[in-house]
Amino acid sequence: MLKSLEITRRQSEIRQDLATLAGKEKPTEDELAKITELDAEYRGNETRYRAALIAEDEERREAGKELETRSEKEWAEMASKFEVRQVALALDEGRNLDGATKEMVEELRNAGGFQGIPVPLEALETRAGETVAGGVPDPVRTMPTIERLFAASSASRMGCRMINVGVGEIEYPVATGGAQPGWAGSETGDVPGPQAYTTVDRPMAPDNTLGVQMKITRKALKQAGTGLEQAVRRDMSAAIQQEADRVIFLGSGSSGEPLGIFPGASTYGITETAIDAAADFDMVVDALTRFMVASAARPGSINFMIRPEVWSVLMKSKNGDGDYLDLLERIRRDAGRVVVSNNSIEAPAGSPAESKALLTTATNGVPPIFCGMWGAVDVIRDPYTEAKSGQLVLTALTTMDVTVARGVQLEILTGVQ
Repeated sequence: MLKSLEITRRQSEIRQDLATLAGKEKPTEDELAKITELDAEYRGNETRYRAALIAEDEERREAGKELETRSEKEWAEMASKFEVRQVALALDEGRNLDGATKEMVEELRNAGGFQGIPVPLEALETRAGETVAGGVPDPVRTMPTIERLFAASSASRMGCRMINVGVGEIEYPVATGGAQPGWAGSETGDVPGPQAYTTVDRPMAPDNTLGVQMKITRKALKQAGTGLEQAVRRDMSAAIQQEADRVIFLGSGSSGEPLGIFPGASTYGITETAIDAAADFDMVVDALTRFMVASAARPGSINFMIRPEVWSVLMKSKNGDGDYLDLLERIRRDAGRVVVSNNSIEAPAGSPAESKALLTTATNGVPPIFCGMWGAVDVIRDPYTEAKSGQLVLTALTTMDVTVARGVQLEILTGVQ
């Protein structure tokens, strides 16, 4: 029983005893002493009751947090046991699924919308203990409901939040107007009138489907064993990561692609600044300063994405004495993060060759970019297209969309020579 409840019941008993004793016209000395004793106990219990409520409130909050995240923790634990190898064998040989793999597939199928065998996105993460290329970090689960699906992607390093959506459309309301401070002009004057709290919705819809296809030979199915699971997962993860990174920044908004950051700058309200000059440290500092003024970003919170060609120019910069300057290190130390990508920015063109760069920052915990992925990866089996050689064709489908919360949290630099 809760301590606060015990104290409450005792207080009720004390009140009853006091009411009985107080009703007597001529109480005895023992009864008067009893009244004094009960009164002192009642006051002491009031203090104990407040202390018990404070302690129990903390316990309730901790228990509430555990209940809120328990289902996500259980799902993550099941995903760590999911075997892609079972999916490949089920598609090729009709073998029955079992264990955590079977349980997760059944739960995903209950949500509907899958023609083949659904594979949860978490199952494509690279798991500890596998042989992977150097520089690929272990995936990190950062929040109960929002995972860093691709920990090494340019999008996540530029502050993009990857969101796993169940079904339907989602939208993020962003405040565009609200409280306005002001001073009374005189002793009896009024402060400025109230301002309407207004928002604009940034929707994401499941209108864009990304497909990845692969062939698994008969020899691989018979010979690879458990290694096949690791290979399939790495191939699917790398293919989805590479294309998702590209469309988040370069998606055309047509031919089935979502609208990316660079082509959709005017749609998202992103400022484009023409540099039309050679890349150097002064250019970078001026751009960072201008961006901090416009977005209220602070030093150390800015993400700066450039092409490898621009990175090369900055790395080769020298001072007046001909000594190399460690410009990128100064940018990392004082401004934030430098991201170098040849997949997220178009190749330089023109004469002289000109490239683009992107600045982003998170404001009040709001990421600059949102990427929604719907449900799980839908794996569909095709044993007929390559039937003559005994190969199995697998198609993996995932649906995604991109949006920007506030255009002021991003800036595009053009004409970087």
